[in-house]
Amino acid sequence: MKKLMFYCQHILGMGHLVRSMEIVRGLTKDFEVCFINGGQVVDDFDIPPDVQVVNLPAIKTDSEFKELQVVDTTQNLEEIQEYRKLKLLKIFEQFQPDCLIIELFPFGRRRFSFELIPLLESVKASRKNTKVICSLRDIVVTKQDQARHEEKVCKLMNKYFDMLLIHGDSQFQKLEESFSRVSDLKCEVHYTGYVVQKTNNLSIKLSEDILEKPLILVSVGGGRFGHELLDCVVKTSTILQKRIPHQILMFTGPFMPEEKYTQLQTMADGCKNLKIYRYTSNFLKYMEAADLSISMAGYNTTMNILTTKVRAMILPFTGNDDREQALRSQKLENLGIVDVIHASELIPDIFAEKVITCLNKQPNQIKIDLEGVIKTANFVNQVVEKKHVIASY
Repeated sequence: MKKLMFYCQHILGMGHLVRSMEIVRGLTKDFEVCFINGGQVVDDFDIPPDVQVVNLPAIKTDSEFKELQVVDTTQNLEEIQEYRKLKLLKIFEQFQPDCLIIELFPFGRRRFSFELIPLLESVKASRKNTKVICSLRDIVVTKQDQARHEEKVCKLMNKYFDMLLIHGDSQFQKLEESFSRVSDLKCEVHYTGYVVQKTNNLSIKLSEDILEKPLILVSVGGGRFGHELLDCVVKTSTILQKRIPHQILMFTGPFMPEEKYTQLQTMADGCKNLKIYRYTSNFLKYMEAADLSISMAGYNTTMNILTTKVRAMILPFTGNDDREQALRSQKLENLGIVDVIHASELIPDIFAEKVITCLNKQPNQIKIDLEGVIKTANFVNQVVEKKHVIASY
């Protein structure tokens, strides 16, 4: 069986991990997969049983993206970086993959060059002729010195990569809108369509009191940010309780600090219309049952909204001058698909009115390519098959 090594480094949220694992799920029928996770482990995260997972000592970033930090504070960052570099080289040498997929790098994660450049050099020097693919979302973060950044990306892509897979729909969002030099890339470049999650076979039994009322689902992804949204929802719940029949289910995310989680529980004490949980691996099924989703505007949550066609209010993350979520959200709002939450609306009275208005709206629907998992698998198979054809001559 063909072998595939997939590297994913999530540093603040868990969106990169979720998208990467969905892609891997679609590759397992054709490849023996070794998945390298460089970020914090998520308990109860749904991983296909036939995927070999290697969890490197986890590295994250601070909320301002200024410095890398070791999740295990008893460990030294420099020592962990050296260990991770050597571990990646050893895995490649032992696993001998036909294909290496690296998520985001070099368009992002360049602070992980300490381990990725040695890995890519090792791939280049190997006789295995391993094909190297960059797995990229539809919008990338722009930099203050964008021209210099794009020049470095082009050099790295043209030196090490055979293919770029953009997980988006070019009719909706072109990569050129956030990276101007796509035409300077010498490797194959393909749009795959958006990567969406599928519900698993586990059934969820929602209680009758929830099914009888409008269900409002609230989430903030991994939980390291978006706390202001959760605070507002908790405060708004007392207003909504007097105005409309409903039930609010809130998922804070697995990375939310314990003290913040406890604070939310305390704030919600006595709110009969609000239940708070950390995480569920069956989140998409809750969204399918929801009448309204209130969330951050990450890639995966947005795809869940498009898949389930639920009414939605989304708050774009704008930290580190990141415009990715704002750009995608604004396009969807202009098309009548979602309602964007602005910071000025995070006031309970104002927010309650917005919730009631959204519950009474019927969102528009658009045709957008959501076949990212299937098409990614096809492109990966194609590039690996080319390798085998060349090797046979």
